[in-house]
Amino acid sequence: MALLTDDQKMLQETAASFLADEGSIATQLRHWRDIGCKDGFGHGLWRRFAELGLTGICIPEQQGGLGLGSVEAALLLEQIGRNLTPSPFLTTAVVAARAIEGTAHAERWYPGILSGEVVLAVAVDESRRHAPEHTALTAERRGNGFVLNGAKQFVVHGASAGMVLTAARTSGSPGDPAGITLFAVPKDVAGLDVENVILADSSHAAGLTFSNVELDADAVVGDVDAAWVVLNRALNAGRAGAAAELVGVAAGASTLTVHYLKQRKQFGKFLGEFQALQHRAAHLYGEIEIARAAALKAAELLDSNDPKAELLVAVAKAKAASVSKLAVQEGVQMHGGIGMTDEHDIGFYMKRDAVLGELFGDIYYHRTRVAELSGY
Repeated sequence: MALLTDDQKMLQETAASFLADEGSIATQLRHWRDIGCKDGFGHGLWRRFAELGLTGICIPEQQGGLGLGSVEAALLLEQIGRNLTPSPFLTTAVVAARAIEGTAHAERWYPGILSGEVVLAVAVDESRRHAPEHTALTAERRGNGFVLNGAKQFVVHGASAGMVLTAARTSGSPGDPAGITLFAVPKDVAGLDVENVILADSSHAAGLTFSNVELDADAVVGDVDAAWVVLNRALNAGRAGAAAELVGVAAGASTLTVHYLKQRKQFGKFLGEFQALQHRAAHLYGEIEIARAAALKAAELLDSNDPKAELLVAVAKAKAASVSKLAVQEGVQMHGGIGMTDEHDIGFYMKRDAVLGELFGDIYYHRTRVAELSGY
């Protein structure tokens, strides 16, 4: 990964300042959790994202966006992870925005994303494991449209979205990447049942049940039977983004832990004076730097359409998930008993890691992808 440009550094600094202030754990995560918000995030903050132009990072300039890329999105997502800021940025402004790019649906939904008035969701998974090629939800032709039947789960912000991008099978059988079609499903369509679920980190996802949901042909995103390339492109953008956010989670947990080691005394000495803890903190620092480099490199290769981008995305997601888990486990352990209480923030990092590590494929999924893409 090359050094950041001046514009990228400015974006990084802006995001860091903005989210440390308005996106902090106290002002956002704790607040929306404690009042039982049905969305799990603040729409006011989402509009502030828009005012700063952040919702348009991945939207082309000719359509009102900033026309930037995955690297810039990664810089913002790392700060989102560092502050545990609940927002629909990853699913709406990265994954969904990439999925509808170049289609008529972009004209329909981009303005709402740019204004911060719209949230989009992506419905891919149908089982406990991420396996988009195993899509089984059916979309049968009927007249000038399609009828959808089946179910999706782990649809992040599914109950808050104005539209859900849904992968359905129009031909072939589960396990075959061919035969998958992407549909833009409006939230109020007849036959769609939405179960809003609160996840471990207080974010919300939905279980969707499609019972004879009728859509016209205009709901198709791209070409019938040929959504795999578009879907995979969008998911890879999401995976790279999730890797960057996991780096932020790891960095935030590490910063909190190092601060605690400098403040807490035991046997008349600061915890940070114990060499064993110094070694563990130094090891974690090195691992976070490696994960950050991998996440930014994956984003850079995505932006340049490099043939190795998919491999590096899998490397980045696997590495970031591993390092984030190490960071939160070390953090809770070094904090001792207080790390297990709700009053202290370190536990929130562990909960976020648990959810984000599963999103768009867990560590085992991506380790397997690394092996497959490497010819094993």
